[in-house]
Amino acid sequence: MKDLTLKTTIMSKANTSRLLLSLALCLIGAPSQAQAQTNTSQPTLTFVVGYAPGGTTDIIARIVAKELTLQTGQTVIVENKAGANSNIGAEYVANGPTNGTRFYIGSTANAINKSLYKKLNYDIEKDLSAVALLGTVPNMLVINPALPIQNVEQYIAYARANPGKLTCASSGAGSAIHMSCELFKIQTNTNILHVPYKGSSLALNDLLGGQVSSIFDNMPSVLQQVRAGKLRALGVTTATRSSFAPDIPTLAESGLPDFSVQAWFGLFAPSATDPTLLKRVNANVTQALATETTKTSYASAGIALPPTTNTVDTFTAFVGQEVKKWSAVVRQSGTETQ
Repeated sequence: MKDLTLKTTIMSKANTSRLLLSLALCLIGAPSQAQAQTNTSQPTLTFVVGYAPGGTTDIIARIVAKELTLQTGQTVIVENKAGANSNIGAEYVANGPTNGTRFYIGSTANAINKSLYKKLNYDIEKDLSAVALLGTVPNMLVINPALPIQNVEQYIAYARANPGKLTCASSGAGSAIHMSCELFKIQTNTNILHVPYKGSSLALNDLLGGQVSSIFDNMPSVLQQVRAGKLRALGVTTATRSSFAPDIPTLAESGLPDFSVQAWFGLFAPSATDPTLLKRVNANVTQALATETTKTSYASAGIALPPTTNTVDTFTAFVGQEVKKWSAVVRQSGTETQ
């Protein structure tokens, strides 16, 4: 596995930390007068999030839902159906109505889950239709500052000199955060002990307390702790430096030229939904993402907007690429579940 090179994209599993929950409430705020003047003749749309409120997936869902309501006059609400590494929410939408009233906010976790779980009650490519990419979030490798490590090169050297001593926390076995660590281990040929938790907030608490060494997580989840000196950032996992933390180098700059990792979030509908309807929703989402309100909300949360070309076809192709790439990581890391 030493010479294995994989370029890929990942999302850290949405966490439920108080910081993000507070941020979500600030960004969403109270319903405005424009929101109150909705078209009651149209059915309410539901965005289903497969995680608890407060995580990055939830924040993105609420920002887009609010702006869609303002732009179209049609009420859009967010429903949280957490559990099973987001599979409960995905299955709920996949088996739901196909009249364009219920959508799923998916992520890299769902692309990973297709190969991670031998038995799923839905298929992200067959039972769900990709509608639009909603945004991406940089990931960050952070450690407890008590460790005698200042950069990625020292982190790798320490791991090689002390096999199994460094620990990498995650929000659960097989989660996107876990798979980020597995990809790192594959590309660096290191032995880092994975420590799973029942959620990112629990993992971060133990990282702050020194019970674990490191974590790969959504940058918005850890940046405040880094700025406060409570955690040390070694690098961001995107191909280029993040505008939200331009002083922190990329892992690519730090000796891993083929490591390109970021979280992505997108809108999905049941596969039997009318393609014409999907294109109309895509156009409405594109319009909502282009407003100054959305741009400001995204920037405040550390979320990057999707590329300008964001069609049903381009997002469908992107999801297919993600499924293929992550199946290789699951196979190489041996994390497939029973």
